[in-house]
Amino acid sequence: MPKQVVPEEKRRRRRPTKSGTVLSESLIVQTALRMLREHGSSGLTARRLGTALDCDPSTLYRYFRGMDDLTLAIGDALIGQALHGWEPTGEWRADLRAIGLRIHAAYVAHPQAAQLTTSRVTGRANELAADEAVLEVLRTAGFPLPETVQIYHAFIDQTLAFAALDAASLALPSAALRADEDMWRSTYARLPAATHPRIAEAAPLLATRMVTSAYPAALDMLLESAATRLELLRRPA
Repeated sequence: MPKQVVPEEKRRRRRPTKSGTVLSESLIVQTALRMLREHGSSGLTARRLGTALDCDPSTLYRYFRGMDDLTLAIGDALIGQALHGWEPTGEWRADLRAIGLRIHAAYVAHPQAAQLTTSRVTGRANELAADEAVLEVLRTAGFPLPETVQIYHAFIDQTLAFAALDAASLALPSAALRADEDMWRSTYARLPAATHPRIAEAAPLLATRMVTSAYPAALDMLLESAATRLELLRRPA
């Protein structure tokens, strides 16, 4: 049976830890993010988190039903960071582009956490706010409901897929990451045109483009496709 999470108001009545720290869900999540950044997913356990917070590991279960519940909270916190300060402008393409870039950036800033959370559905406040914002932008732009849901689906999945891909690269050991990036110059750039003509002609561009994220370009392609569809929908039958 899942452990009972103690309501927030009852948690606040608890005494501070031995070091004087007053625990909160936010503090636990931020500490977990730091531990993921420093030690990777294998380093995030209730025992180690309790040590970092100077509390008994069992105390964490007053805030979360388990480590999976904490994982969902971490994912929701990243979405909250992405949305912080964002305001709609009324220009639907600019608004969706900003949301997408913000979400992608929030995840790749925490690559180890991104690997744990990009595939999860949290159902928490920040995720719901992001989904509501994207749907509102599309509906206000004039997309019918079926098209709104289809574009929303493509937009969200594309954003999270690129975040997961880019985060996986950033989470590699530095030597492995450098080796992958150098491959475009050490191998691809040296292939002869006689055997690999298309790679040979593209090699200089590949060497510069393939070490950066393709997400902004892919996002622009998606938005261009959506704009074309909206224009067709607006034409008289």
